Amino acid sequence: MFLRNTWYMAGWSSEIEGRMLARRIADTPLVFYRRQDGRPAALHDRCPHRFAPLSRGRVDGDVVECGYHGLRFDGGGKCVGNPHGDGRIPQAAEVRAFPAVEKYTLLWVWLGEPSLADPSIIPDFSFLDDPARRRVDGYLHVRANYLLETDNLLDLSHTQFVHANFHASEAILKGRHEVRQDGRTVHSNLWCPDGEASPMFAKRLPGYDGRSPVDQWLDMRWDPPCLLRLDTGVTPAGRPRDEGGQSFTAHIVTPETETSTHYFFAHSRNFRVADEEMDQAIAHWQQVGFGEQDKPMLEAVQQAMGTADLMSLKPILLPIDTAAVRARRVVRQLLEEEAGGAR
Repeated sequence: MFLRNTWYMAGWSSEIEGRMLARRIADTPLVFYRRQDGRPAALHDRCPHRFAPLSRGRVDGDVVECGYHGLRFDGGGKCVGNPHGDGRIPQAAEVRAFPAVEKYTLLWVWLGEPSLADPSIIPDFSFLDDPARRRVDGYLHVRANYLLETDNLLDLSHTQFVHANFHASEAILKGRHEVRQDGRTVHSNLWCPDGEASPMFAKRLPGYDGRSPVDQWLDMRWDPPCLLRLDTGVTPAGRPRDEGGQSFTAHIVTPETETSTHYFFAHSRNFRVADEEMDQAIAHWQQVGFGEQDKPMLEAVQQAMGTADLMSLKPILLPIDTAAVRARRVVRQLLEEEAGGAR
């Protein structure tokens, strides 16, 4: 049920600075660490001897030493040390290694055919390492399927109900919603002209009086299987977008299991870039909006669905579901292609 020939975000690059990172991705236990030359390594987090997690051991130079019986494995998964008996290394003493790269200050892993692991196909998140912009990052563990999380992000009409205290605005409900697909990339764009700014967007315009009309936009880009970039902003009505306050947010949703998800998010802005009060407001929004509003709603939906697939339950569909349905179709097509290739 998970794509293998794709790049998944495994974590922030900083998470493997001087330590190992254990993370289950697409139901595969993995351990990440940094080699001495700086390159990341990713191994199956299970020693072939007694199946102890390698993440309970230690890194020594370029190798991981199992914490149970001391077998040592290099970044390619080959056993290079056995402290027992005559030191002979059993032929089967190896663990699977996975391609891992760092890009845009993020750590990525490829679970499928290694020869297909091309870092250039990772979608553009270059705004994350733009020194002219200000970033506020976060992470949540969500007990819901990753596609429920992407559905939620591709339908931003929910902000008017789940996040009313942050984003309520008649202009957003009346906005023009456009969905388009470029190959396997789905765009879900909401244009909301000549209306009242939402409470959160109003903070982006210095001196905003709370009544003057503004133009607002919420443009989401989705790439399979779960990589999203949100472009949001507000500007005085009729003025160019670059005269207002704009932000890009990475919403990267990595499946852990069929019913749990790693949710990474990073807000990058071009307004009030040296303003710590703005940092705090964004961090508060992430904590409450994502952690206390979205997360419990999605977990309740997952609990109500059990282990059933959403579409198998024949949900009613509204126009606001168009982008999410298209994204699900792309994932299904890719899964079918992988299954066909496996045969």
